[in-house]
Amino acid sequence: MSRTVTPNGFELDSSGRRIAIDPVTRIEGHLRIEVNVDGANVIRNAVSVGTMWRGLEIIMKDRDPRDAWAFVQRICGVCTGVHALASVRAVEDALAIEIPRNANIIRNIMHLALYVHDHLVHFYHLHALDWVDVVSALKADPKATSDLAQSLSPWPKASVGYFKDIQGRVKKLVGSGQLGPFRNGYWGHPAYKLPPEANLMAVAHYIEALNFQREIVKIQAVFGGKNPHPNWLVGGVPASINVHSAGAVGAINVERLNLVLDIAKMTHEFISQVYIPDLLAIASFYKDWAKIGDGLASRNLLCYGEFPSRANDDSNDSLRLPRGAILGGDLSKIHPVDLKDPAQVQEFVPHSWYRYPDEKAGLHPWDGITELDFRLGAGTRGGKDGAAIEAIDEGDKYSYIKAPRWKGHAMETGPLARMVLGYAMGRKDIKELVDGALKKLDLPLPALFSTLGRTAARGLEAQWAADRLLEDVNDLIAQVRAGNLDTANNEKWSPASWPAQTKGVGYCEAPRGALGHWIVIKDQKIANYQAVVPTTWNASPRDAAGAIGAYEAALLGTPMADPSKPLEILRTIHSFDPCLACATHVVGPDGGPLTTVQVL
Repeated sequence: MSRTVTPNGFELDSSGRRIAIDPVTRIEGHLRIEVNVDGANVIRNAVSVGTMWRGLEIIMKDRDPRDAWAFVQRICGVCTGVHALASVRAVEDALAIEIPRNANIIRNIMHLALYVHDHLVHFYHLHALDWVDVVSALKADPKATSDLAQSLSPWPKASVGYFKDIQGRVKKLVGSGQLGPFRNGYWGHPAYKLPPEANLMAVAHYIEALNFQREIVKIQAVFGGKNPHPNWLVGGVPASINVHSAGAVGAINVERLNLVLDIAKMTHEFISQVYIPDLLAIASFYKDWAKIGDGLASRNLLCYGEFPSRANDDSNDSLRLPRGAILGGDLSKIHPVDLKDPAQVQEFVPHSWYRYPDEKAGLHPWDGITELDFRLGAGTRGGKDGAAIEAIDEGDKYSYIKAPRWKGHAMETGPLARMVLGYAMGRKDIKELVDGALKKLDLPLPALFSTLGRTAARGLEAQWAADRLLEDVNDLIAQVRAGNLDTANNEKWSPASWPAQTKGVGYCEAPRGALGHWIVIKDQKIANYQAVVPTTWNASPRDAAGAIGAYEAALLGTPMADPSKPLEILRTIHSFDPCLACATHVVGPDGGPLTTVQVL
């Protein structure tokens, strides 16, 4: 038995039963979670392991910086476009390139479309099944389900016949023994609390969201040519505007603008009448989870800011999602964030499978090193000669994810951080959404610091983004009507005009949180490129001081009804919406098979 106390104040007990979930599914990428539970089935220790290696930094070396976005965008196809946006901003920062107003608006529109799409897909298709018992829906009364749905929202698909048909489809799936996307679920688990009618309503909306999300992505295709991985451009956007020709290839005309406006209106309606009512209805049965999954005991939150209302202005006067940090849950003090300050953002590797000259010191991304150092600690059980790993030694190196820290602090990032920061800064549009939801659920503000709060914050942010999406589409239409058609600036497109050496940083708030790309350009080529992504922050292993990351901290103290069916672990981990494909990439060659618990 061993006990240690982390700088966050958590007592980590490595005694007791060890449970490993590998792979964690309904996420992007490969993640392993290990926990120790005590005799009362309460989690006392947690370990977050990224089991893939990211090699994009190495691939980017010596390439043309104007092409960087096309490579790094392939880091992930789920949060499509975020790496490209951060990349073009990094190059523009390094070369002092300004973009036209229309380019800023179009970038915001594409990014807002991603927010509503990503949050919608996450809630219904990745996270809802942690709260919704699909098999229980077979016991529902379609009439009572119809009454429930109509009491919550004016959404038209709420008839008795509609829910009876959905129930029949689910029954057919269950009867066939082929549950498809619902396989391996812990159906009937005692932690499920929704009545059958609420489960049936949620399953119906799961199917509706699956169909509707195809419409939202068309916005990115209109302005970027395709989805996923739409096209971007250093100096603006590649979409030209030609309102006088319906046949101009790739040009934005009146018909395209009207299509985007129609989709924005439909999206707003779906978020308002389906997603938010479902979120609040489900949350009302799980208010005990407002005290579970608190995350970092110090409640440290980090945001880079997003959606500038003015082109070439990333001050908080322009950013509609503000930039800043909160330490210790103190909402009265907002700390300024400077991504160029080498003392602020640093990455550590003492518990990561990378090598630094001095592993006790952190490196700012401009000085970042990506050099593999894979080895399993002496305390790792299994993993020899191809055998499955039973338990990782968290006292040694144990993850392909580095440990980023802001001024030495482990931080949480994502919708929860953005909504809390906006609330603390008195942003009226954010404050009204948060206060309204808390009032309906009869919960205090601190309830946001939880698994339930993290899930609710993502839904509220989807509503916020749907509101802003309509505003920005109408703004673009107004600009076009006024005769403003510029979408790109190629003033510094020629490398001959560049300095011999320069560097820049591109910020972005991806749906999952703070994303930064740091670039060093020398002799017109990329000399160093580093991306620190949201899941690197949240899924961080321990650092040189032993401080744990957000995933590990959020699991501590969680009671489990049945450790052999770790539904509670999935609830908290899924509330962060992990994207290991962003945090890590190519599979490590020596890890061996890593399967202990098969989960949905």
